[in-house]
Amino acid sequence: MPRNDNDDDATLAANRRSFLKTAVCGSVAATLTPLYPALGAAREIVPAAAAPEGKSFELEEITIAELQDGMKSGKFTARSLVEKYSERIDEIDKHGPSINAIIERNPDALSIAEALDQERKAKGPRGPMHGIPVLIKDNIDTADKMMTTAGSLALVGSKPLEDSFVAQKLRSAGAVILGKTNLSEWANIRSSHSTSGWSGRGGLTRNPYALDRNPCGSSSGTGSGISANLAAVGIGTETDGSIVCPSSSNGLAGIKPTVGLISRNGIIPISHTQDSAGPMCRTVLDAATLLGVLTGIDPGDSATAASAGKSHTGYTQFCDPNGLKGARIGVARKYFGFSDPVDALMEQALDAMKKQGAVLVDPADIETLGKFDESELLIFMYELKADLNAYLARLGPNAPVRTLKDIIDFNERNKQKEMPYFGQDLFVKAEAKGPLTEKSYLDTIEKNHQLARTEGIDATMDKYHLDAIVAPTGGPAWLTDLINGDHFAGGSSNAAAVAGYPNINVTAGSISGLPVGISFFGRAWSEPTLIRLAFAFEQATKARQAPRFLSTIGDGKN
Repeated sequence: MPRNDNDDDATLAANRRSFLKTAVCGSVAATLTPLYPALGAAREIVPAAAAPEGKSFELEEITIAELQDGMKSGKFTARSLVEKYSERIDEIDKHGPSINAIIERNPDALSIAEALDQERKAKGPRGPMHGIPVLIKDNIDTADKMMTTAGSLALVGSKPLEDSFVAQKLRSAGAVILGKTNLSEWANIRSSHSTSGWSGRGGLTRNPYALDRNPCGSSSGTGSGISANLAAVGIGTETDGSIVCPSSSNGLAGIKPTVGLISRNGIIPISHTQDSAGPMCRTVLDAATLLGVLTGIDPGDSATAASAGKSHTGYTQFCDPNGLKGARIGVARKYFGFSDPVDALMEQALDAMKKQGAVLVDPADIETLGKFDESELLIFMYELKADLNAYLARLGPNAPVRTLKDIIDFNERNKQKEMPYFGQDLFVKAEAKGPLTEKSYLDTIEKNHQLARTEGIDATMDKYHLDAIVAPTGGPAWLTDLINGDHFAGGSSNAAAVAGYPNINVTAGSISGLPVGISFFGRAWSEPTLIRLAFAFEQATKARQAPRFLSTIGDGKN
């Protein structure tokens, strides 16, 4: 029987669901690394490969506040920080374990740092980000000597005419953009069978905890690079899961903000209803610091108008170590069950919250889960074509490609380099879609917002009088498989993503040495509450452990 367009949409939706949240854990040969001694500890029984020899790094696990103290005392300068992180990149990103997180370095970083040092001497620091080296994802425009390519060979040579709003805010705050990170090409929207962390331009990024494991996409380079201490802090982007998943897999605190809190102007798009940039850092406090410098109303992104009176230029004020006391937190049990070890780790995390005075409402499930998966993909297909074509048109007459169709044709002409492992079925599907005025698209947008917002997160929080909802962000990093693609082991990003609501990942613990995160999500503009809860949880558990750059974990059976 011939397939119609709706059949194709359903198939792609099933693939997308698999991409986001389905897999099996089965007989996972792993135990929980003991992280909360008061709750009881389980022994690690899976042998790990020996950590490679390597010299100690002076800036390992250092925070923004500690860097500022060092620059104030004269121990560090912005220039010395750039030099130290550049040496670190040479040592472990390009050589040694070769995690391959950096796709391009900023050749002007040293001169920018020197100017900021002179300014500090003359006027004092601009704020908490003055002189701080930052890595940003290679889909965020910078009007400098670096390219912005989304990892695609089709955009090699593309240098935007102006900075993205994010880059403008970073420069205004005195941050040093050290370089750009590799990503899942086109932010993982090219193919339904892709391998996260791979791009035609950048190659494969590896997970610093175990080099044969996946860093998760699409902000894979930022996740891997910041976890490996290649810069102080980093920025990723998310449409559904691409900040919180790599943050979980790489042991980071990642904030996916409410859509409109941070301008997307100058960021290579997928979906204007779901895209957002956000901080990816080793601590919640650093993520809160970075978030504060990125907010603001931008005429170039109409969604930011809604943030008026709801955003802050300083989010560290909400980092309260006692923030869990009295908080009502709902446990979204429908997101559990994909892995026994993850479930056990989540129980430890929930116990830790209760010990800190949180009131758990368990279960507090979102009743509409599963009802917006197919419609989410349909929206992506419509918006990818419209939004990407609009972005490419703004690049100017020297743009290497001008339309999504041009990119599809380029990929076909360059199959050996661009499509050696997976194709571009989603690009082809998107190109076949009509304009955003079509009734199918407009009805789907309305339906999704009703299901994910009004009848979803909002209804659940109203019903149980919640401050936030928690669920496992995902499972431990899977073995990278370039032939068959990704093997996701569950996830909880879709409700907040479809709603356009905030979501914060923080490390909950580890399984066989691989970090696993827990997500705190809630209503629109609830970043202050979520930061308060995530920070208190982080301080109570201290779960992050620096990566060891193992070649593999255990005996390969996990």
